[in-house]
Amino acid sequence: MELLEERIRKDGKVLPGNILKVSSFINHQIDVGLLDELGEEFARRYADRTVTKILTIESSGIAVACATARWFDNCPVVFAKKSSSSNISDDCYRTSVYSYTHSKNYNVIVAKQYLAETDKVLLIDDFLANGSALSGLVDLVGQSGAELAGAGIVIEKGFQEGGEILRKKGYRIESLAIIDSMSAEHGITFRSQNQ
Repeated sequence: MELLEERIRKDGKVLPGNILKVSSFINHQIDVGLLDELGEEFARRYADRTVTKILTIESSGIAVACATARWFDNCPVVFAKKSSSSNISDDCYRTSVYSYTHSKNYNVIVAKQYLAETDKVLLIDDFLANGSALSGLVDLVGQSGAELAGAGIVIEKGFQEGGEILRKKGYRIESLAIIDSMSAEHGITFRSQNQ
């Protein structure tokens, strides 16, 4: 998606350790107009699928998931929580994910009442790198017995293995920008996509 690629080139910052900082427009300060465009693009790419729920993981995926839900008849957004609280029952689906950015494992949960076997679930997240978060969300959908419609990713690090591994397992993944390489010295190069 050319609009997103241009914004990443303009405002994204490449940090050591293959980290791309997009906090000025996606995951700290949010450009709502851009998010609306991203949501519309996900809806276009998944127009052939019925979607009754959108599932993401806290916290950066929530805004993109909400923007996307507007284009799917305002279907509910469910987010996997990284910690339990007193207002969540023990009747939950659970899985473990590794955060590349934070270098730690999280046990994530979704209350069973929010994912049913009759649901058709679209996964949405801001990044796909090693695939741990997306694999965790796939696991939660599998535990619920719901149908997985696919996954929408804002930025995929194509030079890391997550996307390739998950696509080889047969999952449909639509990434709006796929980065082939990035460095502070040489900038960011994107993979050409025919969408």
